[in-house]
Amino acid sequence: MTIISTQYASGIVNATEKAAIAASKLIGLGDEKAADQVAVDAMRTALNDIDFKGRIVIGEGERDEAPMLYIGEEVGSGNNDEVDIALDPLEGTTITAKGMPNSLAVIAAAQKGGLLYAPDTYMNKIAVGGELPKDIIDLDASVQDNIKSIADAKKIKVGDVTACVLERSRHNDQIESLRSIGAKIVLIPDGDVAGVIMTTQTDNPVDIYLGVGGAPEGVLAAAALQCIGGQMQARLVINNEDEKSRAQKIGIKDLDKKYSLNELAHGDIIFSATGVTEGTMVRGVRNLNSNYITHSLVLRSNDSSTQYIETYHKI
Repeated sequence: MTIISTQYASGIVNATEKAAIAASKLIGLGDEKAADQVAVDAMRTALNDIDFKGRIVIGEGERDEAPMLYIGEEVGSGNNDEVDIALDPLEGTTITAKGMPNSLAVIAAAQKGGLLYAPDTYMNKIAVGGELPKDIIDLDASVQDNIKSIADAKKIKVGDVTACVLERSRHNDQIESLRSIGAKIVLIPDGDVAGVIMTTQTDNPVDIYLGVGGAPEGVLAAAALQCIGGQMQARLVINNEDEKSRAQKIGIKDLDKKYSLNELAHGDIIFSATGVTEGTMVRGVRNLNSNYITHSLVLRSNDSSTQYIETYHKI
């Protein structure tokens, strides 16, 4: 049996590196669409160089909405193993365009069936890092109850618990709830994959991630947590009949289902995130002595390994 996270690791990492380099050339130029498009183009080219039967289950939208890397698109040579792919060629288009921190190029790959085949809609999420009691969080519990559970488990005060939340008006109630009990808040402008991963890193003061973000980012974050440990629950947020139809079209029958981490991502997984702009998790693309220097976080579920890779690419 082929180990996906070993057999195709170099190709997956190369794809996030190439996307990051392409997007980095447009940092701070104010053009979100152009930055996203060059990242898509570079990532697709790199994925097609991998000798596998790749299928995108989380991508840049449905086929009619995205010229490349759409949900259901096939990539790779068409030979060897069937591999499901979740990707975001540029997680943080707005922060890239504005020259802000923590934009990434991200891919998770797993054996066929290992990643939730989800529509490009919103998703309500809650996540924590590893080494906590089972079922410490509950998507359907109140913000206060989840924060108290974490405080009790970590033997700290509620006021010492830090929550990461996307800075969106839809989260005003959650933010108010957190402030009402004295919990600390890290507000991020974009990039909730990085926000979820922050809960696993000892050098980042984040205990819990919560709120509504993209479903693609939810599956990518779940893939990362499966590699490094953590807990997560999620539910699709369906806002209209079009989104309902799209979800049903790809096989989602229960639109209200609460997904566990194992239902979002399971099995043999490789996760690669390469920094575009400077970030708390990885460095951004740098230009030095006729080289682009990339910095990537690579996670594997088969051996629970975490690897940071710095690569020099001749310009």
